[in-house]
Amino acid sequence: MLDYDKEAGEYDATRGGEPRAAAAAQSVLGLVPEEARSLLDIACGTGLVTRLLAAGRPGLRVAGADTSYGMARMAAKRLPGTVVLADSRRLPFQDGSFDAVSVIWLLHLLDDAASVVAEAARVLRPGGVLVTTVDKDAAHHVGSDIDALAAPYLKWSATDGATVVTARAAEHGLLPGGTARFRGHGQGRIPRRLARHIRDGKAYAAGGAALAERIESLPDPERPRPDPEFTLLAFRKPKPSA
Repeated sequence: MLDYDKEAGEYDATRGGEPRAAAAAQSVLGLVPEEARSLLDIACGTGLVTRLLAAGRPGLRVAGADTSYGMARMAAKRLPGTVVLADSRRLPFQDGSFDAVSVIWLLHLLDDAASVVAEAARVLRPGGVLVTTVDKDAAHHVGSDIDALAAPYLKWSATDGATVVTARAAEHGLLPGGTARFRGHGQGRIPRRLARHIRDGKAYAAGGAALAERIESLPDPERPRPDPEFTLLAFRKPKPSA
């Protein structure tokens, strides 16, 4: 896994910047009920998406939480007084504190999404909505020449698989509440960069040096391939029966 304290300073520039963040924030807000008045962005990173969530819905109080000091420090500059340094599996908030919770690009990094989904469900008020990305790694397979080489090493049983996350949500009484997709601007994979990540053990570790060499040998190794399209799922926490 990346060292996010070290990555914080360059994270936005290498992850699509404002265009990708704006697409993500707009799609998240499209799944958050208009009557929502508070939202917690779990694993808020540098706060780029978090700030756009706040700006995109007047009257919505947005808070962020991240376990990386470097990331949380940057996010706090964008949203002073609303960002906490916290483990997403043990949030420092009371039960039922928020009308909405967003979890963007986190679950795919975990060995098991259960604890994060459980905490999101806990801090949601009845009637609230959890919005999360799913199938993140699979989204990068867009039919490019890279994909033809890397497909055998893709983990289809990812911890953020839509079926897995839906089952985890159901365990905590959360019901399906909609879906959306958005473009990952600037996230088209570049052969030479991906080859470095493979050699560093950050991607397709099972492919090793042989896969890295084959990908780096593709035509136009510095040309980004098509951008991925990410998927969001929403889950609703039912209100108690009258």
